[in-house]
Amino acid sequence: MFEIIPAVDIKGGKCVRLYQGRADKEKVYFENPVEVAKRWEEEGAKRIHVVDLDGAFEGIPKNIKIVEEIVKTVSVPVQFGGGVRTIEAVERLFSIGVDRVIVGTIAVEKPELFEEMVRSFPNRIVLGIDAKNGRVTTRGWVEVTEIPAVELAKKYDSMDIWGYVYTDISRDGTLTSPNFEEIEKFASSVKKPVIASGGVARKEDILKLSQIGNVSGVIVGKALYEGKVNLREVLKEIESR
Repeated sequence: MFEIIPAVDIKGGKCVRLYQGRADKEKVYFENPVEVAKRWEEEGAKRIHVVDLDGAFEGIPKNIKIVEEIVKTVSVPVQFGGGVRTIEAVERLFSIGVDRVIVGTIAVEKPELFEEMVRSFPNRIVLGIDAKNGRVTTRGWVEVTEIPAVELAKKYDSMDIWGYVYTDISRDGTLTSPNFEEIEKFASSVKKPVIASGGVARKEDILKLSQIGNVSGVIVGKALYEGKVNLREVLKEIESR
């Protein structure tokens, strides 16, 4: 079943959204991220995507207590990303009940460490690929590398990673619709499942993504918070197919 996964992005202890991944372009939506996660579960979400933005920019998870509270409060699985750059951080997240951990920067900068994470926690590490014009970015979307997203994914595709979260950061938080062409190109290049992220603006975007082969889900943030997408409605439509 195609998953629609609401995003709860935490910065300074609050639920925010960024524009194109830029720290200086934030909008606070809710003071309490735990209540937001609970709301999405009540509306039918089968999984919650939590991002520690402070962690992504600083290189170490900063909002663990809030994440732990979210995990305890909701009964659906929680996946987490943001500043996971040590094996200790991964262990800590799994110990508080996180279901999957998304790792990006380390897969580029310290491949041996990433491989160790995957060996230690088979099928629970997700390779987070944040791409700009098809190239991988690292360190909280700040550094753009010359590495093609597909090339990085293929390097790890035969390992025991769960799959990928592919974020087009030029579209993220923009409500301009996803880059369907890039997502399709990426998803068709790998064997493991792909969760698409970035740019969803309307229900039709989600339905279109659900038709792309090897795309198993979509992360939706701003479109939910701005009321452009009704979670209950789109879940019902996906389930009735």
